[in-house]
Amino acid sequence: MALFDRFKKKTTPSVAAGDKGATNEIGNRTLKEDLANTALSTLHQGEDYQELANTLVEFGYVFLMENHGVEALFRVTTDKAICYFAAQGESIQRLALDEDMFHFISDTFMDMHG
Repeated sequence: MALFDRFKKKTTPSVAAGDKGATNEIGNRTLKEDLANTALSTLHQGEDYQELANTLVEFGYVFLMENHGVEALFRVTTDKAICYFAAQGESIQRLALDEDMFHFISDTFMDMHG
């Protein structure tokens, strides 16, 4: 089973009729916890954080896309760094963004799909 298979949506007739097939999953706590835990597992103690206590994860958006899977943008704020991540399909990547780009990308995605 791939990383986020249990959340992947399958094609439905409404998609063939022109529906974008995107559902906003910002309220899906389980999905967000899976994304956050996966991102946290990539951080390096001493470089990205000293302690994970009080670490904050904030999502710009979380969507499930037909035949694609998860699309998410989020940031992890630790005691040493702010790290930005994108989830696309079955992978999570750390991004080199700043706060302005995080908001711009989040706003643009929500305008297109929200």
